[in-house]
Amino acid sequence: MAVPEVLGLPRGRALTREDLDAMPDDGHRYELIDGVLLVSPAPRPVHQRVLRELLFALDRVMPEDHEVLFAPLDVVLAEDTVIQPDLLVAPRAAFTERDLPAAPLLAVEVLSPSTRNIDLLLKKERLQRAGCAHYWVVDPDVPSVTAWTLIDGEYAEVARAAGAERFEVVEPLALSLVPSELID
Repeated sequence: MAVPEVLGLPRGRALTREDLDAMPDDGHRYELIDGVLLVSPAPRPVHQRVLRELLFALDRVMPEDHEVLFAPLDVVLAEDTVIQPDLLVAPRAAFTERDLPAAPLLAVEVLSPSTRNIDLLLKKERLQRAGCAHYWVVDPDVPSVTAWTLIDGEYAEVARAAGAERFEVVEPLALSLVPSELID
């Protein structure tokens, strides 16, 4: 059975945010990219450890008027594109009671076997199109962190570190960390 039939979703048209709101609260992460439903299973423990450590590191350097939050939290890039980055940074004033109705300043994804290609291709491209200034990807299996910054409408790699190497960036926040320490 196709996913739309199982979930009672409309067939033959791109899905919208309204359709996404009808999704069940069943432990899966439901996202839309250009009207296509993406369903992700619960993450592995290593994924959650990396998120915890990165959240703490970002929170320590966060300006008072900005906030770092973690999924699930909807980021509405278009009526047919609603994603939930693993971590995101945005000005406090940009959030509504329900979501972040625009691209964040920084979106971070922690790669999982089931989401690797989505994070590295689809989400990265869609965030670039939406004007998300900074996009980071953490690969817990290496471990590594790669950072891209939007320059003239295109993402350019600005930092990368693996294992015991030091990952250092000055934008959007001054941050220094060692990727292998994120998984300990």
